[in-house]
Amino acid sequence: MGKHDTSLIGLGLYTPAEAGRLINVPAAKLTRWLKGHGAGNRTYAPLWSGQIDISDGAVYLGFLDLVQSRMASAFILAGLSPQKVRRALVLARELIDHDHPFATSRFKTDGRTLLLDALSDDDEDRPLVDLFKRGQYVMRKVIEPSLKGIEFEIDIAARWWPKGRSSDIVIDPKRQFGQPIMESVGVPTAVLSAAADAEGSVARAAQLYRVSPVTVQRAVDFELGLAA
Repeated sequence: MGKHDTSLIGLGLYTPAEAGRLINVPAAKLTRWLKGHGAGNRTYAPLWSGQIDISDGAVYLGFLDLVQSRMASAFILAGLSPQKVRRALVLARELIDHDHPFATSRFKTDGRTLLLDALSDDDEDRPLVDLFKRGQYVMRKVIEPSLKGIEFEIDIAARWWPKGRSSDIVIDPKRQFGQPIMESVGVPTAVLSAAADAEGSVARAAQLYRVSPVTVQRAVDFELGLAA
């Protein structure tokens, strides 16, 4: 798990803007998390090392970065600072032995315990520790929703069904570089949605791609939801 893997095959590939659109996190925030930043006289290191490094100076996310970013955002919204998220990541990485511990099935089941361990040595965190000790908050309000729809293989996040399996929409790093696709036909939702817009009709777009109108409409609805 050490150095960056520069092969993009099976990793997924997202700009911060693309990733932010999928997980509802500002692109600038994702860039700070993966690249680090300075504020005043202080310099903040990246929260973790991203999967993608193609040496062009830009920031990209892989699929595991996407999943981990979604979880990190949920923790910050729940009251943790980025520094405390970093502490939780460091501990979880050591215990789980994976560079993206928030994207593992182990964290899905043991995340509350790992988080408590990461916070319990700091008196400033007492309100959060007491809150998380109740269990239901951190598991039902943070961890479970953040990993909802995630399918694991060998304990690692392998694909994400953002609207549930019944929607037929999947984000799979092994297909179309991890862009959302209609799983049954393998066509990106963005392509079908753009076709419906260009053709002025869901039915005509369905004929063009030889898929059902229902498939096209689901793609259109999904893309409209991301833009909202």
